[in-house]
Amino acid sequence: MIINLVNPETNTRKKAKLGFSWTTFFFGFFPAVFREDWKWAAIIFLVEMVVTVPTLGFGFSVVGIIFSFFYNRLYVNDLLAKGFRPEDDYSKNALLNKNFNLNG
Repeated sequence: MIINLVNPETNTRKKAKLGFSWTTFFFGFFPAVFREDWKWAAIIFLVEMVVTVPTLGFGFSVVGIIFSFFYNRLYVNDLLAKGFRPEDDYSKNALLNKNFNLNG
């Protein structure tokens, strides 16, 4: 489910996906880098490195699977905290149905 968000102060528009993150599942921290979500890109990268070294690479997959379940929610929460709001009724209803706090 893709939603549209807009920042009323800067008129910046972003599309965001709700639910499972297949891109994080397959590509780890790279989707966060492409979204310019530097905080979560760094966190995912560091967790992957910390877990990968002692497990000889197996941990990279495990971290990707775990973050896939909640990265999109973290990303949308950060956008809402930065002042982004739903651009249309569909996006607003989708966020409300997924229990996002739209009050800031």
